[in-house]
Amino acid sequence: MDVTQAKQEHLLALKVMRLTKPTLFTNLPVTCEDRDLPGDLFGQLMREDPSTIKGAETLMLGEMLTLPQNFGNIFLGETFSSYISVHNDSNQVVKDILVKADLQTSSQRLNLSASNSAVAELKPECCIDDVIHHEVKEIGTHILVCAVSYTTQYGEKLYFRKFFKFQVLKPLDVKTKFYNAESDLSSVTDEVFLEAQIQNITTSPMFMEKVSLEPSMMYNVTELNMVACGEDGESTFGKMSYLQPMDTRQYLYCLKPKPEYAEKAGVIKGVTVIGKLDIVWKTNLGERGRLQTSQLQRMAPGYGDIRLSLEMIPDTVNLEEPFDIICKITNCSERTMDLVLEMCNTRSIHWCGVSGRQLGKLSPAAFLSLPLTLLSSVQGLQSISGLRLTDTFLKRTYEYDDIAQVCVVCPYTSNES
Repeated sequence: MDVTQAKQEHLLALKVMRLTKPTLFTNLPVTCEDRDLPGDLFGQLMREDPSTIKGAETLMLGEMLTLPQNFGNIFLGETFSSYISVHNDSNQVVKDILVKADLQTSSQRLNLSASNSAVAELKPECCIDDVIHHEVKEIGTHILVCAVSYTTQYGEKLYFRKFFKFQVLKPLDVKTKFYNAESDLSSVTDEVFLEAQIQNITTSPMFMEKVSLEPSMMYNVTELNMVACGEDGESTFGKMSYLQPMDTRQYLYCLKPKPEYAEKAGVIKGVTVIGKLDIVWKTNLGERGRLQTSQLQRMAPGYGDIRLSLEMIPDTVNLEEPFDIICKITNCSERTMDLVLEMCNTRSIHWCGVSGRQLGKLSPAAFLSLPLTLLSSVQGLQSISGLRLTDTFLKRTYEYDDIAQVCVVCPYTSNES
């Protein structure tokens, strides 16, 4: 009783309503067979019901809109909108009315009021209206605190507050996986494939408007979620990109270092920042939500002190005929190296040239292109192996096997009948 009396003492009334889109009316159809006692009575009543869809009266979904009956669910990334109204229920003029709306989260308190200035006076049966908006960026309990202060015509200053508590839920479950690309020219490359698994963990379908990857400054990204179809590509998920409740969808992206960073092996080494996912969706009647993940990181493949890759190699070569390749040697360490190249023959691969030759000094992050000649004595798919680099400063040797593969064919064919 004390609380009720305290509320009745105030001259102003505070009303708060969350603004959400309406929903479609749903009805429960009642049907029976024609030979039953009601006959066609139920069917006639449904056909005359203005809330049903003409020609589809037995469907639960109607064609009328209904206003929200409760506060409803709020999901992370959506915009929280609320209507605040202060009405003068008394028969006297109220002065210096100040309405303040704050949103309290677990980590901060935000002021959502459109104006912090007081209204000079409010006559009887008049009201002050305000609409607040806030993009929800935290999960958990939120409390909307609405405070009203005013002065009566007798100079008495009064103040009251109301609290509105709601929960912010997680709409999507996002999981990421990284894959290092394998190239025909080298066993290790700088290309990275990112697979993003996105699951709708709400109770309503979502229209996925955009799922993109914003790369970091070191990478260029190629989206692999489109298929060639005429002049314009078509999404692999079809024209209607709906994600039903609890359904999961995989998105794939290819990241490649920009040329200015690809030449600097030391920059790509270690933990690198890939970028962040930007996800935009719509629910119900066009309510928009947006989420951005934190910066995604992955551990780049280790190259060691020296990285050996191939810049040029033919796809097919003739048996026992010399062919040329171009090797790229990059110093990934932080010291200068003095390199010596040794070429060791294998069972199928034979190197042409002088083994044990000096390549000279190679400074940190520098590289050199080295043309080499070799031949194969065995047909089929052969692995290029047998290169050895030695740093004469530290007397350290680096061996490289299975650098690449080449198809060896015989140029001579027989026409035996």
